[in-house]
Amino acid sequence: MNRFVIPFAAASVLSACVYDETLSAYAVTGKTYHLTEINGAAPESAITLELGPNGAISGQAPCNRYNTSTEDPYPWLKITAIIATKMACPALAEESAYFDALESMTLSEAAGPILLLSNDAGDEMEFRILN
Repeated sequence: MNRFVIPFAAASVLSACVYDETLSAYAVTGKTYHLTEINGAAPESAITLELGPNGAISGQAPCNRYNTSTEDPYPWLKITAIIATKMACPALAEESAYFDALESMTLSEAAGPILLLSNDAGDEMEFRILN
């Protein structure tokens, strides 16, 4: 029976040593970031982003809640497929543009309450914690 306990204990210790290298480890988690600028312009609708452990990303777009993630080490960013609820509203075009912009971001910079996302094309998104 002891021969099963030792490998299990070793596996438990090794899994506890896994370090989160994603944006989640460098930015503020458990708080809501609000989109304040996209390519220098303020968004028309309220849009939020929240970071969870191990690259989990969720938030509220103009119409729908969404979830996605990233696995790349900070500061690189590659958003995986965005999953969103399917409610209709007058701001669906803005929501679609937000999702497209978010998926195109490739770099991140976290500095306290500010989160900057950008890409090689010069596009930028600025999020802030507003409390």
